[in-house]
Amino acid sequence: MRDITFPGGETVPVLGQGTWMMGEKPERRREEIDALRLGVSLGMTLVDTAEMYGEGATERLVGEALDGLRDEVFLVSKVYPHNASQRGVIAACERSLERLGTDHLDLYLLHWRGEVPLRETIAGFETLRQAGKIRHWGVSNFDTDDMEELFDTPGGNACATDQVLYNLSRRGPEYDLAPWLAERGMPMMAYSPIEQGRLRTTGVLADIARARHVEPLQIALAWVLHRPGVIAIPKASSQAHVRANYAAHDIDLTGEELTQLDHHFEAPWRKRPLEMI
Repeated sequence: MRDITFPGGETVPVLGQGTWMMGEKPERRREEIDALRLGVSLGMTLVDTAEMYGEGATERLVGEALDGLRDEVFLVSKVYPHNASQRGVIAACERSLERLGTDHLDLYLLHWRGEVPLRETIAGFETLRQAGKIRHWGVSNFDTDDMEELFDTPGGNACATDQVLYNLSRRGPEYDLAPWLAERGMPMMAYSPIEQGRLRTTGVLADIARARHVEPLQIALAWVLHRPGVIAIPKASSQAHVRANYAAHDIDLTGEELTQLDHHFEAPWRKRPLEMI
């Protein structure tokens, strides 16, 4: 598994595991737990979750899945904006830790911009870090102007990453956000890297996949993994899906294939507002 480096020098795999909408259907619980555990065994040891997912139900599932595996995992969770005051973020983190069955998070993210001033959230994050409750902190769904404001706020340059929507059909971050992050040595975390399976899988994706004897969405994921400075966190709620994601990591797209994908999924030629789902 290829690695990517955070600003402080710590490395994580470029391919992790997302968990959005997991833990919400009791009949699928065992299958989802088995999928997460398989992913860890294959080296997809970055696991991303959030207090928002299932209003805590997903964190509980992740905690159960990682029982006995915690030391092998780089664990990420996210705080609601309305919980992101200096005191609120500390309380929210404590609740997430309890649901996850752990004493610390490796990375804690502000889920999106809210009304709480950034200086308060940063102060809360730093209190948590000094107490050993989190090791790193970052943000999610921040556009370039948000990141500039964050870095202009005292302590804001300790941010480790920005997690955003990024895939073949959502290439807006390439125009200015991705270069801004790259200049500062910050990885970009791509959520929904295959658009939750909704990417159009006919045409060029199907043609490339057919020639390689793989699935079109594996080509789409391989494209995200090919981008420099990007961590992909696709969700997989079955072992078969986990294995398919893992196999995409080893697909080395050729220059010709990348050109074909660029032609059909055009890169941005002007600034686009950051998209969210």
